[in-house]
Parts: sequence; structure tokens; C-alpha cells
Amino acid sequence: MAGSGVFKEIIDKDGVYKFYFDGEWRKSSSGKTVPIINPTTRETHFRVARSCTQEEVKKIVETSKAVQKSWAKTPLWKRAELLHKAAAILKEHKAPIAECLVKEIAKPAKDAVTEVVRSGDLVSYCAEEGVRILGEGQFLVSDSFPGNERTKYCLTSKVTFTISAFPTGCVRESHLPIPPFNYPVNLAVSKIAPALIAGNSLVLKPPTQGAVAALHMVHCFHLAGFPKGLISCVTGKGSEIGDFLTMHPGINCISFTGGDTGIAISKKAGMVPLQMELGGKDGCIILEDADLDLAAANIVKGGFSYSGQRCTAVKVVLVMESVANTLVEKVQAKVAKLSVGRPEDDCDITPVVTESSANFIEGLVMDAKEKGATCCQEYKREGNLIWPLLLDNVRPDMRIAWEEPFGPVLPVIRINSVEEGINHCNASNFGLQGCVFTRDINKAILISDAMETGTVQINSAPARGPDHFPFQGLKDSGIGSQGITNSINMMTKTKSTVINLPTPSYTVG
Repeated sequence: MAGSGVFKEIIDKDGVYKFYFDGEWRKSSSGKTVPIINPTTRETHFRVARSCTQEEVKKIVETSKAVQKSWAKTPLWKRAELLHKAAAILKEHKAPIAECLVKEIAKPAKDAVTEVVRSGDLVSYCAEEGVRILGEGQFLVSDSFPGNERTKYCLTSKVTFTISAFPTGCVRESHLPIPPFNYPVNLAVSKIAPALIAGNSLVLKPPTQGAVAALHMVHCFHLAGFPKGLISCVTGKGSEIGDFLTMHPGINCISFTGGDTGIAISKKAGMVPLQMELGGKDGCIILEDADLDLAAANIVKGGFSYSGQRCTAVKVVLVMESVANTLVEKVQAKVAKLSVGRPEDDCDITPVVTESSANFIEGLVMDAKEKGATCCQEYKREGNLIWPLLLDNVRPDMRIAWEEPFGPVLPVIRINSVEEGINHCNASNFGLQGCVFTRDINKAILISDAMETGTVQINSAPARGPDHFPFQGLKDSGIGSQGITNSINMMTKTKSTVINLPTPSYTVG
């Protein structure tokens, strides 16, 4: 049970979850708490410490910077060893962490366990990849560039700078990872593990919904034996401490996954490296020659998994008119088989995370209905639970054609040409992923090249993983590229040491 056994110390006698600092679980001096509402019951299920004070945050960042100096000197193999240990502990305690995900964000029970196991695998992979990337360098010679003799040897390596070495502020000690509610464990470790293997310290700001699962995950790193102060976790309302954290001069790298908040963060953060994924309106283009059974299966999986609350969910289907009726019938048949109910029962469709989210989704549906869209199922809602809905005959003048519902509602737009589908995708302010279904690989490549998205999936629904694949968005969908290798590279700097020779030097054969 969450909060019991090895996790007892993360919760106080009043049932309030503490924040983590300097290797200890602490109560906030503010004495305030934030309720975590169970999306299914719509009642308070957990309470976490509310916003560490700004003074506490300041102390956390200062400690984090100090500890990072010694951590950067820790041998790579030792860093990797601790990450492997944390991964094993995380997977060992998958059940209580998954329980938190079920209660906090209504994630179906099996999917919750999968998220924790996947997170452990990500940490282990990151440890191995980090040793490889950081353990290798590059050797360059000057005479490969026109006009130069071989008088210079350049040795490059990946390093983490310390404040004492670069007092002007060219530093990378404290990393600020901010994950979203829908994958509060997996998307947290996708930021934490690269930061740690790269020699950084970090201050984690978990989402409010999902904070308790994230705190349990952090405790697994605590149990692995990482140095005190290297990892910190502050809880509470982002609206109260978010700006103070993101604008703190000691925070030298920010990795954020979420929505519009990321744009505000990027404007306030200053000259620090940013890694941001801010949502998508992932389009699914269906050509006349597509395998419609395969397309229908992927549309349902891509559009309705975890009730559509995924950045990479299929958000709009753009199908050629000649095959639209057949495709819609096939998708309808599969939607009818989706189970709807409690996450504890492993239902396919579970309550969306908050009442405000449900209200927003309903607003999109009502707008589409009023403007003539066809509801392929009866619209039905109970509290935060919205039954899966396919909206056919959606037109560009409807909000749902452009806005991201983040719920189990999927619009279908009928098109008369491939260009029409591409143009609709490219007219969106988002550009995360897209997909195309066709038996003609040449057409698929041409469409992929034309789509303004970070990734295009051919004959499959959009997906972030596997976690070592590059993952990035264009336009309002984000800044930078994620994926284990890309994240490690982003969280380090390249340092060059140039050896200047008195005379040109060449190998004599």
C-alpha cells in the first residue's frame, strides 16, 4: 500500500506527503498542504506539502549546486552503478507506485504497472548509454581544414562545468525537470536519469496530480544511495513557486513536458538550455490504398489509450472520401468494444484527470455538434468519465479540428486529396507527430517529408517510445529533442583542449 513499508518516511503522522531535500524527507515550514483529487471519486485522496517557501527553495538550489561539484568528479562507472541500483528498486516496488498512479490520475492498473517497469528500464538504459557517450571523445587535426598545416591537435570531451571554474555564469549544475500529470514517473525519470549520469544535480518539480507517485519514485533513488542534496523534490502549486524556480539564477537547465505553461517558462528562463515538449494535434492521414483494418486498429489505440490523455494521441483523422465510410464503420465497431469505468478494473476508458478537463472536452464536443458534426456514438458523461466518441464530418470551422482535447473524443475530417490532409496538418500551430497509412512506401516518404512535425509514423499510431528514439516537436510543440541520447547530450557541454605544436607534425609511413 502507498505510504507503507519502505515508503513510510515520506509521509508524516497526519498523512501529508513531505518534500525531499538534502537526503531527508521534510515538512514544509509553510504548514500548508495541497489536496490530490482522485479523478474517479472526485474526492481528496492524498495531500502533499504545499509550496516550499522561497527561502526553502533558495536553500535547496544552493545545496544542489554545492553537491554537484563532487558528483561531477564521481567516476562514470559509479554513477552508472547507482542508476542501475535505483532502477532495480523502482521495479521492485512497482505495485505501490502503480497504486498511486491509479488513484491520482486514473491510469488503468496494468498501464500503471507498465509505466513503472518501463521507467526502470529507461534508467538502466540511460546508465549504459551515458557511460558510452560520456566515456568517448573526439580527436581532430588542424590540416583537415583548408589553409592549415598539422600544427594543432584538438581533443574534445563531454563535461559538466562547476561554478568555481566559471564564475561568469557558464554553468550546468542544477537541472530543473518538470514532468506532466499523465506520465509523472516515466517522464520524470526521462529527465532525471540523463541529468544524473551526466554529472548534474537536480531539483524535481512534479505535477500536482501525480506528485505522490513521483515522490515514491524519488524515494527509490534515495534508497539507492545517491549523495545527499544531489536530488531534491519540491511539491505544491506551480503558480506559487514555478516562477521562482524557473527564474532562479542557480537553475541552469530546464526540461519541461506539458502545455502552454512551457511557453511562459521559455520567456522567463533566460539564457539556459531548454528542453520542452508542449503538446500536439497529431494528424492521421489515411490514403485510398491503406490497410483499413490496420488503420482502424491504430486509430483506436492511438486515439483512445489512456482516454486520449497523451501528447502523442491521434488527435484528428484525415481520411480520403472514397474510403471514409468503410474506415468509420471499422473504427466504430472497435470503439463499441472499449470498456468504460474505473481504472482499478483496468477499463480502457477511465475518468479524465480533472473536472475542468472534462468541461473543456465537453465544450469541444458541443461546438462540433452545433456546427453539424456527426456523433457516431451518443455523447455520455458522468462526472470526469466521458464515454469514447468518434465525431465524423468535422470541418475546419470547428474548434476540435484544431484544439487538443486531451480526452476520449476523436474528430474525423474527410479529404479529397493528400495535399488537403497535409495542408491541414501544417496549418496547425502544433507539430509534434503525425502518421500516414498507405501501402505505397514512396507516397509515405513524400508525405512524411511534407509534414511539418517532429516525427511521422508510417502505418502505425504516433508514439513517444521506445524511449531511446529521438522525440521532438516543431512550432508550438516544443524546443529541443528528447530521447536518452539526445537528453544526455543536451545536459552536458563539449569542452575542447587544443595542443599547439611548434612545427607541423605528420605520421611518416
